[in-house]
Amino acid sequence: MNEQNNGRSSRLPGFYKLGLEERIEKLSDFIELTREEQYHLRHEALSPALADQMVENVVGVFGLPFGVAVNFQIQERDYLIPMAIEESSVVAAASHVAKLVREHGRITVSSTDPIMIGQIQIVGAPDPQAARARILQARERILEIANEQDPVLKEVGGGARDIEVRVLQTVRGPMVIAHLLVDVRNAMGANAVNTMAEALSLFLEGLTGGKVLLRIVSNLADRRLARARLEVSPSAFDEHGWNGEEVVEGILNAYAFALADPYRAATHNKGVMNGIDALMIATGNDWRAIEAGAHAYAARSGRYEPLTKWSRAEDGPSASAQGRPEHGRMGGKLIGEIEVPMAVGLIGGATKVHPVAKVALKILGVTSAQELGEVAAAVGLVQNLAAMRSLVTEGIQKGHMSLHARNVAVSAGAAGEAVGQVASQMVREGRIGFDRAKQILRHALRAAEREVQKLETRLGEEPPKDAPKPKPAPETGSEPKPPAESS
Repeated sequence: MNEQNNGRSSRLPGFYKLGLEERIEKLSDFIELTREEQYHLRHEALSPALADQMVENVVGVFGLPFGVAVNFQIQERDYLIPMAIEESSVVAAASHVAKLVREHGRITVSSTDPIMIGQIQIVGAPDPQAARARILQARERILEIANEQDPVLKEVGGGARDIEVRVLQTVRGPMVIAHLLVDVRNAMGANAVNTMAEALSLFLEGLTGGKVLLRIVSNLADRRLARARLEVSPSAFDEHGWNGEEVVEGILNAYAFALADPYRAATHNKGVMNGIDALMIATGNDWRAIEAGAHAYAARSGRYEPLTKWSRAEDGPSASAQGRPEHGRMGGKLIGEIEVPMAVGLIGGATKVHPVAKVALKILGVTSAQELGEVAAAVGLVQNLAAMRSLVTEGIQKGHMSLHARNVAVSAGAAGEAVGQVASQMVREGRIGFDRAKQILRHALRAAEREVQKLETRLGEEPPKDAPKPKPAPETGSEPKPPAESS
């Protein structure tokens, strides 16, 4: 097994049991965080002053919990997954299912070249079909103009690759739409693509006789796809008294539901994006662009469908990650697949500005945007499996609400050790809610007040330790001696 960072494994047993400082120390051992990087994790790394340089009208900074999902092994390499997310149970669920897959299966990934699409809209062309033909004939000159805008990108192996043209029938009449295909290498690519598209405006107007309007990158990056494939034996789900075969069948039925019903597909895909978005936010990538592209891709057939596919391998004995047959297993492995547009970058934007985003990329340890996209696809696939596993077994609320109980306790006013005490009691009772947390806190407060009153009463009855001891009382029946007479 080729493990990340000097042979260290992302399998970190008991990581969730550690305190915050202990986790940072453990993480520092794994990836050798500098003192400055550790400082950024312990404090609000993005200052209002820096935020003021990033967006407009800044009045403050909004923080999110920053966690790390453990146990991921992708393409025989170990990864720690940084995740910025406010929703409880997401990090825990990803970590647990990643552990099951690492022990009972494997994850493989692949991707296409990082090709982005720049759209150029041309209206009012006298002959749209002739305009299309002239644009295609001028392909070499168009690519030359585009690449003149970013010679550095060309030098590192990227640049404009091709031009495609459609005549689109719209409610405003026919429009000529040119697609400039650009290899953006390790960038998300929006700025480079937009610059090239704008530089082509005058040339295309002269070529077509029309007017160029929109010149903008498309977030449906369907030429820039990341793929992940997961296979896991049914025995992985033989836990908590469950039968792994039944769990697998339940997962397949859950997938069939999502495939048949867009209402379920939307929630199914939300589970996928829980993992992808959290990683994108942590690394400073444009998660909104990723979301838009993913959902558009899910509807590319004309019908909104799941981003993932789940099936079962041909019947036969399942095998462990080491290839050993697991006797007594007659069903084949569970197979999960995902293909999703992944317009991500390691350079530009917040990835090189936000202090914690830089730490997140160091934690992840990827060396290219393509690798980041592949990891993100794998995380989305694992997160989807984790959600379906919960849904077909204990239900989503048991695990989710058990972890959410701490949030409820804090919102009700608990602090310090009281947070864990209130949360634990709500979980034991199976009554997790704001009102119940308030009741528990009030009861604890009244109990504490009674204890204080008892203590005060006891202290009032006991003499102070430094008070003088009283003189012993005279014996019963004895007369006091008269004072001695003076001579």
